[in-house]
Amino acid sequence: MKHLAVLAALLAPLPAMADVDPADWEAVTAQAEGQTVYWNAWGGSTTTNDFIAWVGSRVAQDYGVTLNHVKLTDTADAVTRVLSEKQAGQNENGAIDMIWINGANFAAMKEADLLFGPYAEQLPNWALADFENKPALQTDFTVPVDGYESPWAMAQVVFVHDTARMPDRLGSMDALLGWAQANPGRFSYPQPPDFLGTTFLKQVLIDILPDPLVLAEPATDANYDAVTAPLWAYLDALTPHLWREGRAYPASGPAQLQLIADAEVDLAISFSPGEATAAIANNQLPDTVRTFVLDKGTIGNASFVAIPYNSGAKAGAMVVANFLLSPEAQARAQDPAILGYGTVLAMDKLSDADRALFETLDLGIATLTPAELGVVQDEPHPTWMTRISDDWVARYGVAQ
Repeated sequence: MKHLAVLAALLAPLPAMADVDPADWEAVTAQAEGQTVYWNAWGGSTTTNDFIAWVGSRVAQDYGVTLNHVKLTDTADAVTRVLSEKQAGQNENGAIDMIWINGANFAAMKEADLLFGPYAEQLPNWALADFENKPALQTDFTVPVDGYESPWAMAQVVFVHDTARMPDRLGSMDALLGWAQANPGRFSYPQPPDFLGTTFLKQVLIDILPDPLVLAEPATDANYDAVTAPLWAYLDALTPHLWREGRAYPASGPAQLQLIADAEVDLAISFSPGEATAAIANNQLPDTVRTFVLDKGTIGNASFVAIPYNSGAKAGAMVVANFLLSPEAQARAQDPAILGYGTVLAMDKLSDADRALFETLDLGIATLTPAELGVVQDEPHPTWMTRISDDWVARYGVAQ
């Protein structure tokens, strides 16, 4: 009987590995070794995909972590997958270990208790982040982060224009409308619910509202129609003058920039101040392209990574998140020849050697300096964009 009991013990399923304490970094790195991390991240940009592949090579070299990039077209698909697993009772070893996320998707996962954490502020490299001067690192679209996601890039809206055909900047959304009416067919924006397309809608609303602070609070049935009425009036006036008269839209940001390269449009929107310079360096845009911001400033936010509650590789995911916060990774991401993203780090917290990684970067001819980027406008509460995106599709959406 004794040998039967031993055999039964051997055949019994192994207990799930307990979640490691994020504050015990030695234990995190020990558990991470040999893990495979499935990072669900937008896959619509070759330069971004190449950067993620480089991250994978570095964490494999330093920590023995294998990083698999699961390329998404819509981050909401990953949120739905984790929610479906929770509803099915799959509370361990889920299909997703890390998500590039922010905004409404983060708010939805946080509200539904789909996230592991808090972990972000226990990462060793969090100490280098500029959380004192960059409130977007701790508040995601007005929703407190509370350590449930870790930042890895700063973004701010800029407008990209080819000065060979459009020499002057525009100072406001009203000025953009006037220019589009005088130059029909020379502007478009990605089709919502694409993230960049919905960002354009937010930027219009923030710029034309007398008091955009109303957008910091959740949208309600009582205030939604009145607040958004100016947006629909603006788009009704703009749409007939868009590329292809608003009967088609570019599917993504890269597709929009390709229209500039093909001389089909002269103006585009970007959420990366260095994207135009990177595209020039990669021979994707002509060297006559430049960027500008509006007089009242433009929307800015941070990109984050979050770990689902049922990830089977939480330690490995934390190792990747921490590496993304390293000066090495941050400087590479800011290099316009690579990505041109803004850094989340505080320069005065870095060693001289690490600070030199940033100081020696050539930001390029189309990248505005931090001073030129001016005022960073806050993102609206995510409830606004959920409703506005749905309404845009109903009003203006076209089949791709």
